[in-house]
Amino acid sequence: MAFSLQALSPLDGRYRDKIENLSRYFSEMALQRYRVRIEVEWLVFICNTAKLSGTRVLKPLEVKFLRDLYENFDQSSAQMIKDIEKTTNHDVKAVEYFIREQIKGTSVEPLSTFIHFGCTSEDINNLSYALMMQEALKMEYVPVLEALSQQVLVMAKEFKGAAMIARTHGQSASPTTMGKEFLNIVARLQSQMGSLARIKMLGKMNGAVGNFNAHIVAYPNVSWKELSQKFVQSLGLESNLYTTQIEPHDFMAELFDAMRRINTILIDFSRDMWTYISFGYFVQQVVKGEVGSSTMPHKVNPIDFENAEGNFGLANSLFGHFSEKLPISRMQRDLTDSTVLRNVGITFGYSVLGYKSLMRGLLKVKINSTLMASDLNDHYEILSEAIQTVLRKYNVADAYEQMKKETRGKKMTAELYKKIVRALPVPKNEIQTLLKLTPATYMGLAEKLVAEF
Repeated sequence: MAFSLQALSPLDGRYRDKIENLSRYFSEMALQRYRVRIEVEWLVFICNTAKLSGTRVLKPLEVKFLRDLYENFDQSSAQMIKDIEKTTNHDVKAVEYFIREQIKGTSVEPLSTFIHFGCTSEDINNLSYALMMQEALKMEYVPVLEALSQQVLVMAKEFKGAAMIARTHGQSASPTTMGKEFLNIVARLQSQMGSLARIKMLGKMNGAVGNFNAHIVAYPNVSWKELSQKFVQSLGLESNLYTTQIEPHDFMAELFDAMRRINTILIDFSRDMWTYISFGYFVQQVVKGEVGSSTMPHKVNPIDFENAEGNFGLANSLFGHFSEKLPISRMQRDLTDSTVLRNVGITFGYSVLGYKSLMRGLLKVKINSTLMASDLNDHYEILSEAIQTVLRKYNVADAYEQMKKETRGKKMTAELYKKIVRALPVPKNEIQTLLKLTPATYMGLAEKLVAEF
């Protein structure tokens, strides 16, 4: 609690209990663990798969011992690496020295020279970041987002027949249903989540400037290109053979742009929910003990939707910077990506926090169909669209202009609507159809579109 109250970032302070699982992937300790994992797996690979001269095949218990270094990685392990870094002033080299220290006195110690063999720091880092993002997406981000999408779909089905007046440019427009509006969000989310799922997480293991220079000098007859591909793929990543010292981060830009689009959709949804609540179309659950205003006792504010919008905005501002900055690196390498990548967890944190806030808000609202119906039936002028469309069907000249003269900027009562309909130069069956029409029944396929989704 003391740490929480003194935290510089609200993600590690005020909101930590809501997103603390993300620290398993994006904290400094997590980054160290991923680096140890890559170093260990590379050592196992060059011994057991590449079988380089000077190495030997590791026994199963030796492989287990090495993998325990990252599978059982804990606070004390992380602190040891930080202590070593005080001397090296290099975080990846500190990881290498940590592993060397851990294997002293074991049967693996003679192989210590092959730890970090042929590697530049970026061989370790790029694979670590790719894995942390891939696993955080799978274990934390996508499940929360899918749960939110499913909740919006459940509510779309529930509200599929809840008719309401639509508003384009803030003005009364052809009716819709609340369910159809919710379904629009679901369809957009599912499309972008599909794009997200298709993004390939890339990694490289090819040395100082991407050319296997040192590898070829040491082992000129080894198929390093094929081995590099095989190793990266063994981690569950796609191999990128064509890089400078760094993997160019284009896939990250693609990933962050996809996540930003998802958040933008949900900013749109959060603002609409805020507006529907302000209209009274949704009533918020009153939670005992909560305060809506320090001076106005009556208030129940839509804070969950406001918090969601704010958090999505924070995430998106960083996503935008990441997408623009990370694919750019001077010549074969500069270090500007390093400090930026350390903030990736923040964007995941604000995004997940936003999803949870939005979910909380949705679970606290109850639809006010009575008010929606009342508002809708107070706007017969919206049926002018139906009238002018039927007139067009029968080749009535200036149909749009006639209805514009009758209705633009005006309120229309049910009586006036019926008077206009009875005078239309169209067949009686069309007149009867229009006379039966009300704003509440002028729904097109809104309800059917939801039911068939």
